[in-house]
Amino acid sequence: MIKTLFTDLGGVLLTNGWGRDARARAAEKFGLDAEDCDERHHLTFDTYEIGKLSLEQYLNRVVFNVRRDFTMQEFQQFMFEQSKPFDDMIAMVKHLKERHGLRVVAISNEGAELAKYRIDTFKLGEFIDAFFISGFLNTRKPDESIFNTALKAMQATVEESAYMDDRLLFVEVASSLGLRAIHHTSIETTRKALSDLGLTGE
Repeated sequence: MIKTLFTDLGGVLLTNGWGRDARARAAEKFGLDAEDCDERHHLTFDTYEIGKLSLEQYLNRVVFNVRRDFTMQEFQQFMFEQSKPFDDMIAMVKHLKERHGLRVVAISNEGAELAKYRIDTFKLGEFIDAFFISGFLNTRKPDESIFNTALKAMQATVEESAYMDDRLLFVEVASSLGLRAIHHTSIETTRKALSDLGLTGE
């Protein structure tokens, strides 16, 4: 029986925190050179995502490396507003948690400021018992250590745990550690995969 459900956040319960589409919308809204910003993003974002840069430092390297006619606060607010919940997935996880007495645990690659905004705004702490966030832990998926840290901290065994992620590589890493790993592509397929593990909604 599955006792602990580990899950990614972006792409599963929420939209991605600062993905390609959001960056494209930012480039259009603020009149940025999308190609230059995207190159700077790819050279810098991993460092931000493991907590070795603040959000302000990241933006100083990617956006505010030249004078702009908008403020850091305005741009950060736009970044935060790109996050949206997947209400149907959240409702399903809440229902399964209540029905089966699950512990729900997040393992997510997110910068600290974005993660805090998303956790607070969407009240994720109301149904997620613990958060293992790359920006808090200085390590990120696909490093196995973030999975092992979460398992040890929760005193969870791989035999009694499942993991959901929309990124196939991360699913493969979790599976290699013995976790019952689910590649999330739609709520229907994920509901079926969870049901096959005994986590039924009925």
